[in-house]
Amino acid sequence: MEKVLAGKIALITGANQGFGLEVARSYLSAGADLMLCARNAEMLEGARAELMRSAGAGQKVLARAADVSNEQQVHEVVDAAVKELGGLHILVNNAGVYGPKGQIEDVDWAAWTQAIEINVFGSVLMCKAVLPHLKAQRYGKIIQLSGGGATNPMPRISAYAVSKAAIVRFAETLAEEVRGTGIDINSIAPGALNTRMLDEVLEAGPDKVGKDFYERALKQRDNGGVPLQRGADLAIFLASRASDGITGKLISAVWDNWEHWPEHLDKLSGSDVYTLRRIVGRDRGFEAGDK
Repeated sequence: MEKVLAGKIALITGANQGFGLEVARSYLSAGADLMLCARNAEMLEGARAELMRSAGAGQKVLARAADVSNEQQVHEVVDAAVKELGGLHILVNNAGVYGPKGQIEDVDWAAWTQAIEINVFGSVLMCKAVLPHLKAQRYGKIIQLSGGGATNPMPRISAYAVSKAAIVRFAETLAEEVRGTGIDINSIAPGALNTRMLDEVLEAGPDKVGKDFYERALKQRDNGGVPLQRGADLAIFLASRASDGITGKLISAVWDNWEHWPEHLDKLSGSDVYTLRRIVGRDRGFEAGDK
């Protein structure tokens, strides 16, 4: 792989398995030094050891167990990355959970709010902690993981749906707050992945997640899902200089022609395409409801 991230330092949350670990592998191949973060210390150390076996000469891979919804632990991870790796250029907010499954009146409230804390508060806290470093160097990339919940209702998995819509809008808002500082912030939808989150849906069963969603999960499992590498390729693009100036967008790894977006930067920057927006009647040929 071309070393497009050589000399860059990336912090990746939820990096001990699944998509987060795939992004870490890809970033390492692209030349980056890494700080890995996840709650499960044992799995995290296993991921770090695996990555170190394929690291290039001089490349560093560090790991620190942390709960991203804990402000003190978040600051400790960020401070460790800056101190031990010599800086920070890229944040990948990948840590996330589905939360409880079932109808809202039946789910455990503590579990529901915990999902919001991890998915939303955790990502916001990470952004708050890294922004002073990125602003000081007038350069940085923040990549936020989205999901189907950001753009579609997800009955019986409401905490996940709410959190993903919220964090994508936060990423759009933060992109405007830091516009002109050299920091690009985007959300990515990697597609339907066969990871532990799919296993959770299958284990919960149709009574908890609904028949239709369960049957789609079965089909996804059998079809193999979207390759993890497709989303990781988008994460590399958004972490590299090739994406400079692309910001405030929600990008599908599968459906969007993002590889060619740099050729259309002016048009993208002046448009609300690839963002969360309300659909009005005229958008669908139903103008009776519009003034």
